[in-house]
Amino acid sequence: MKKIRKFFDEVKKELKKVRWPNKKEMVKYSVATITFVIFFAVFFYLIDLAVAFIRTLV
Repeated sequence: MKKIRKFFDEVKKELKKVRWPNKKEMVKYSVATITFVIFFAVFFYLIDLAVAFIRTLV
């Protein structure tokens, strides 16, 4: 039981060291992530269309 208690005490200490992002940073990171995902979704969609078009020619 002492080991479990010690484990959770250590976890609590480590979580106090974490620097959590504020709201402004979270919005910035979220927008960057969504933009990245949309960009690559469109990119791969266009690649897929190009490959499908080339296959119809062959």
